[in-house]
This record gives sequence, structure tokens and C-alpha cells, in this order.
Amino acid sequence: MIPYGKQNISKEDIESVVKVLNSDFLTQGPQVPLFEKAVSGYCGSEYSVAVNSATSALHISCLALGLQEGDLLWTSPNSFVASANCALYCGAKVDFVDIDPLTYNISVEELEKKLINAKLDDKLPKIVIPVHFAGQSCDMKKIKSLGDEYGFSIIEDASHAIGSHYLDKAVGGCQYSDIAVFSFHPVKIITTAEGGIATTNSNDLAQKMDLYRSHGITRDEAFMRGKSDGSWYYQQISLGFNYRMTELQAALGISQLNRLDDFVSKRHVLKKRYDKLLERLPLIKPYQSLSCYSALHLYPIKLDLAKNFPNNREQIFNALRENDIGVNVHYIPIHLQPYYKNLGFKYGDFPNTELYYENVLTLPLFAHMTFKQQDKIVSALTNILL
Repeated sequence: MIPYGKQNISKEDIESVVKVLNSDFLTQGPQVPLFEKAVSGYCGSEYSVAVNSATSALHISCLALGLQEGDLLWTSPNSFVASANCALYCGAKVDFVDIDPLTYNISVEELEKKLINAKLDDKLPKIVIPVHFAGQSCDMKKIKSLGDEYGFSIIEDASHAIGSHYLDKAVGGCQYSDIAVFSFHPVKIITTAEGGIATTNSNDLAQKMDLYRSHGITRDEAFMRGKSDGSWYYQQISLGFNYRMTELQAALGISQLNRLDDFVSKRHVLKKRYDKLLERLPLIKPYQSLSCYSALHLYPIKLDLAKNFPNNREQIFNALRENDIGVNVHYIPIHLQPYYKNLGFKYGDFPNTELYYENVLTLPLFAHMTFKQQDKIVSALTNILL
């Protein structure tokens, strides 16, 4: 089976992990700070806080920005559920903004319309989470302008986007946001097996996230309530979680980061080849904005189902799977999940997202995918559609 995404582990990656296994520290050692410094150096952020998943990073980002019961968070319905769940973890409510039918990212026009109405109703969001779907950055400059006007904080869900650039700056530098979050799941651009990181330019936010990821505990006397009992002493000063990244994960991340640009470059070669090979098929290839250099986490195609009659999307999906092609669908709209339907969301709330979902397939794309594998995918898809 050709997977839709897959990690690439080198000899150097393995050696870096083995070196940590033979060291004194498997957790809470020097590798995590080194990884954080390396990510900040790549992205251009002042601070990075590494955790065990991007979901955890989203959660502590919301907490650091003070999200709580009675607050509202808005995000894109075209994402994994974690982009919305992080609000519910904090006791806040969540709502969605429909996507741009061209980029599949949050629509700035829809966001502005919703903000105008929300201001009239006194129901403005405390936080907006734009999701950089498939690696392509949202229009962050315009979103930041709206944030300044309407007073909301911004967390970039850049889970797909490490290695991406927006307006010639690396995503994660937080030029237009308070915090950015990356994922290092094995199907992402680089991996730490499982893991995530939050970048920021705010010392205050970084300190809060550092506390939240480690039980709310500090050994720094500057943050303690009262005098320390001695060098062994620590205090819990907030209610935190065990969201720490291990030394093994961080060592793998440092090694992987050295090949990030190469991974993204190879994805671009494969993307351009897909674009050429799929030209004559009845489908819509993914659009790339001129303001963004995407890391190309995904290659989603929109099927022209009217031209593919009698094949529907499920038949096409199953036929590709029968050909050992690990095609996928990204994403099932969050608001159509049963849990969110129970919160009052329904079909018809976000039509652009729903129409996109009904027609999309994700073709395999990963840095070390061979041209032979790509040819097999295109050949199978051609035989099904034509």
C-alpha cells in the first residue's frame, strides 16, 4: 500500500536517538531546549515550547491567552477536531468560519462578515485559530488587521506548515499572530514520532506555556509564592498537565530539522509532477497562493463528480484502495461530527466546507515517494475516471 503520508528516517536520525538512549537523560535533559532553540532559529521566533503533541500545544496556547468559560473561540471547520476541541478543554465555546473555496483555508471575507455581526450581538471571539490547511498559509496579514480591529488573539494552527513561508517569512515567526503551533506526527513534514511545539515572541506567553506543559510546577524562585525551602524545592503555582516532550523525541526532531528544506523541496517536485500528469483528468488540482510557499503536507484533489458519473467519490476511493493506493479524505468537517452536532451545529451551516468535503480526495504525497509510485497512482486514477 502506498500511504498518503509517511516519515523518512535516516541513519543519522537513528544514531541521534540511540545516543540519547545511552545518555543520562531520557526526559527533562538538554535535547528539548536544543530542539526548541533550533525551531525558533528556523522560524524566526523568540521562544518555542515543545510538547507531546500539537493538540497539547493548542491547549496550552489557549490557556496562556486566558481562554476560559464564557469565552468564544473561532476556527475553520476544515481541519482535524483538535483545532476546535482545544476551546472546549478550557470551558469555552467554539464556532466556525467557512472556508475560501479556492484555498480551502478560512475565508477572510466570511471572517469579517461574522465579526461585524458578532460585534452587534456582543459575541466577539477571544481567540481565532486560522488553520494553514495542507501547508498553505492563511492570509495572516488581513487576519491580524481584523484582530487589531476587533480585539481577538490569534493562534496559527500550522500543524501542516513547518517549512512553509508567508510573504517571504517562515511560518512560525508569529509576525501576524500571538502563537503558532506545529505538529510532528509521522505523516507531517518532519517527525518526532509524536510531538508538537508552540512558537511565540512573547516572553509572558512562553513562560505560561512552559508552566502548563509541566504540571504548573516551577523551580524558578522568581515565580514562587514566598521563600524557597532550598535547592530541592519546587512549587505548583497553576494547574498544569504532563505534556512534556521526551529527550528521544527532541533528538529525532533536531536531526529531522536538518533535512526540512530538502523534504519540502522534494514535495514541490512531486507536486509539479502531479500537476502535469493530472492535466487531462476531470478534477481540480490544489491552488497555490502567490503569497505563500507551501510545505505541501497534502495534495487534495476535488473531483468533478458530474463528469465522473456513474462513479461517486466512495467508489473512486475504494477502487484506489483496491489498487494499494492509500488515498484519504482531509477533512470531515468538524461541525458535522456527532459530538459537534450535539452542540447545535448542522449540515448547511458552512456550505463551502461541506461542498469541498463532498468532492475531495487526498492523493499520497511524501518526500521520498518515487516517480514509479506516483505513476502508479496517476495510472490507477486515470483508469477509474476516464
